[in-house]
Amino acid sequence: MGIKTTPFDAADYLDTPEAQGEYLRLSFESEDPGEIQEALGTVARARGMSQIARDAGVGRESLYKALSGTGNPEFATVIRVLHALGLHLTVTPRHDPV
Repeated sequence: MGIKTTPFDAADYLDTPEAQGEYLRLSFESEDPGEIQEALGTVARARGMSQIARDAGVGRESLYKALSGTGNPEFATVIRVLHALGLHLTVTPRHDPV
């Protein structure tokens, strides 16, 4: 008899705005567009994709696709999702040599 497992979903554990913000902050620090995209999707699922899609003015299915691993969201969509999440994007200078 095998061990029964369930798929891991980080959205199940991002239950506070602070945890969600930190998760996104770390993804942006990675500078990996795919990781940022996936993190936005995870936080949107944690908050409720339908509500985030409505608040961002994007169809729910379109948002799922845009924030999936194979999606390619427009920058405007990313900004609208951040606003729907109650967040804004800031930029700081790099402290390491480029």
